[in-house]
Amino acid sequence: MTNDEAVQRHSDGRIARGERTREAIVEAHAELLRQGVLKPTAKAIAERAGISPRTLWINFKDLETLLEATTAYWLEADGALHTRIDASLPLAERIDLFCRQRALRLEHLAPAARSAVLGEPFSSALAAARRELIERLRRDLLETFPAELAAEGGADGPLCLGLMAAAGGMTWHFARDDLGRDVDDAAAVMRHTFTRLLEA
Repeated sequence: MTNDEAVQRHSDGRIARGERTREAIVEAHAELLRQGVLKPTAKAIAERAGISPRTLWINFKDLETLLEATTAYWLEADGALHTRIDASLPLAERIDLFCRQRALRLEHLAPAARSAVLGEPFSSALAAARRELIERLRRDLLETFPAELAAEGGADGPLCLGLMAAAGGMTWHFARDDLGRDVDDAAAVMRHTFTRLLEA
């Protein structure tokens, strides 16, 4: 092995270790949120990741940089749960499939969403993630109910906005957290609202 090859291998190893460390930090942050720790400290995240706080801040220069990585993690996980629904299926079947999938995704994102409420006014990363989730919901609705929405003003029409409200995170958390409904009940409310709006 030449000296240049040795230097390159050392550099590649250092980069790989850095990536593993950053992944461990993001995973630790996500796990704390899942456990209900809505504003985990750097010390708590570092301990969960098995590193020092100093190592955390070497890998992420500030809180906003860490939030950019963690929101990317949650958005990627949400995207993995998306399955395209055939728009030619009967309306009742599309409503059922959409609401089932939407409930799964909302429940998966719930820990991050609860935490984001506290930090979003102070974080451009959290605000950007919320905007992305809203646009994903709009796209999913247009993809699943194209004819119904086209007849009622399209993406900015009252039907689309009403469905977005019914399937949005705030409505979901109102049912789950404020009203204490379980996942099945909250999904049933969404399905009922979709049915009334789309069949009207």
